[in-house]
Amino acid sequence: MIKNIVFDMGNVLVNYDDRIVCRRFIKDEKELELVRTAVFVSPEWIMLDMGVISDEEALKSMQSRLPDDHAREMAALCMNHWHEYCMDGIEEMGSVIKELKDQGYGIYLCSNASMRLLQCYKQVIPGIEYFDGVLFSAEVKCIKPQKEIYLHLFENFQLKPEECFFIDDLQRNIDGAKACGMEGYCHKDGNVESLKKVLRGLKNK
Repeated sequence: MIKNIVFDMGNVLVNYDDRIVCRRFIKDEKELELVRTAVFVSPEWIMLDMGVISDEEALKSMQSRLPDDHAREMAALCMNHWHEYCMDGIEEMGSVIKELKDQGYGIYLCSNASMRLLQCYKQVIPGIEYFDGVLFSAEVKCIKPQKEIYLHLFENFQLKPEECFFIDDLQRNIDGAKACGMEGYCHKDGNVESLKKVLRGLKNK
């Protein structure tokens, strides 16, 4: 019997687009792509999600791949302000979460995210007041789809995997959850009506 719904954050509860902060500070398209790749498509970004590097260390390494001082300055601006521009709560999901809570489900978050998110997630996640627990990857120094992060989720909140249902936008993360005994649904298309139909079907499980 499913008793708990576990949500990913990016592209499930909030829209995320790293180009937004780049466009806020950078006008030249070529420089924008250089900076975006150096910052957001980087090994350091993954290390931030894993909680094994500081923002300062990550930025220094990111900047080392850029060709000039202006690009390095833009990288610093994007790195320091991305959380102010790149995330936008998906309003419809707030009502989905409230309805699930009213039905008696436990509501949890399990997301790959750096420590920066601890400062601001309450301002961007819809229905955050209904959540019973929040786990960010950087807190436990592992990321989805590693089995360790799911085990931390179960242990931290005293959950049984077979009683949990996981919603993520990446199939590899759903596969990782299933390997640990937690069923799930890949919300790749972002269709909230389709998600609602899946959730309604859980009553029969």
